Amino acid sequence: MSWTDERVETLKKMWSEGQSASQIAKELGGVTRNAVIGKVHRLGLSNRAGASAPAPEKKPAKAPAAAAPAPKAKKPATKPEEKVVEVTVTPRKPIVPAGQPLPPQPSANEISPEALATVREVEKGAKKISLMELTERTCKWPIGDPATEDFWFCGLAVQQGKPYCEAHVGVAFQPMSNRRDRRR
Repeated sequence: MSWTDERVETLKKMWSEGQSASQIAKELGGVTRNAVIGKVHRLGLSNRAGASAPAPEKKPAKAPAAAAPAPKAKKPATKPEEKVVEVTVTPRKPIVPAGQPLPPQPSANEISPEALATVREVEKGAKKISLMELTERTCKWPIGDPATEDFWFCGLAVQQGKPYCEAHVGVAFQPMSNRRDRRR
């Protein structure tokens, strides 16, 4: 289907009469409602939002009988006060490529001495399993450097609803107040 002059004139006529795009498409045939809307847009026809009321006729201007008062100047709109928002950006830890040494790990003084002693004891009796041996029931606490042969997972029975055994849960999930106190 092509937009011939005759079809465009029919479109303009029906559009000015207030016909819907669907009605026009049906009348023209071989064209969709969206095609009619697109053509109306390309032709620059009005969107008919206010087309229902006829435009008022312009009257010739009369000569002023007396000097009209000057219109009052409007006050310039003031901008609302801008709010300053502080944003704290926490630096991300760098990603270490495989085969490279790991960056220094959190020091032992960040973990409570009791938890650290428990973890060391538990790790002595850990199952030392590989990644492929992990299941939903084995502790997934990594031990050692993943880039070396001496890397393994704890493998003990997990605490219900957690990914780690009881000792590693004690290290991984510390109460917020304990962490705040250590930073000071």
